[in-house]
Amino acid sequence: METQLPSTIPVLPEPILQPGTQPPEAVSEAKIRFEHVDFCYGSKQALWDIHLDIPPQQVTAFIGPSGCGKSTVLRCLNRMNDMVPGARVTSGKIEIDGEDINLATQDVTDLRKRVGMVFQKSNPFPDSIYGNVSYGLRIAGVKDRKILDEAVEASLRGAALWDEVKDRLQTSAFGLSGGQQQRLCIARAIAVRPEIILMDEPCSALDPIATSKVEDLITKLKEEFTIVMVTHNMEQARRCADRTAFFYVGKLVEFDDTMTLFQNPAQKLTRDYIMGRFS
Repeated sequence: METQLPSTIPVLPEPILQPGTQPPEAVSEAKIRFEHVDFCYGSKQALWDIHLDIPPQQVTAFIGPSGCGKSTVLRCLNRMNDMVPGARVTSGKIEIDGEDINLATQDVTDLRKRVGMVFQKSNPFPDSIYGNVSYGLRIAGVKDRKILDEAVEASLRGAALWDEVKDRLQTSAFGLSGGQQQRLCIARAIAVRPEIILMDEPCSALDPIATSKVEDLITKLKEEFTIVMVTHNMEQARRCADRTAFFYVGKLVEFDDTMTLFQNPAQKLTRDYIMGRFS
């Protein structure tokens, strides 16, 4: 008989996954590397000893219960946590292409050009479709209309949206459906050609048809970008992710290729979560 999980989430005293237990191929070609990272919001510790290598041009999904640290890990990558007073990495380091992104010399604006972000709820600007997609380039000083036109078309095609909006580029972005708005936000993110795209629950507010389109897009985008996504939808992780990391109470429990993690998890806690014994 399976042991019943307690009604309250226990604090795990030690990391469950020890360094070195990740698939060797992930370690050898890491685009992103967390080395024993602890993270705090003020006096409250949110992450413990996160050791994680994320390979390039793949989709990596973060799964786990609400409040387990998934989004905190994600937002460490473009330092959005800096906007929260008292939030900080207290030990360890986070590297992109071998560069420590938390060094005092790091240009955070430049970092956020390299690491794009798509949020849980679509957030188009109060501007035209064209204005939304070209925004990042215009902020960067691009004024040549031909360059902007080409970038807008390429980005909308990349987001599988061009054919749906090409005849109304100057109309308000708010006139698009929810799924179209989310793909517009993806087009805006890729217009500045980032290396990494972060997605925080990108389909949670979408209907099944729109979700399917975004998932197809995610699979296509990994040909050019490294994608890291947070999702509560485990079937979405199965469909989209090459690798999946399971987090629990601020610790990394298990990280493996998606098929292995879902079909043959190494940790009982992972198996219990996947089987729905707690959420």
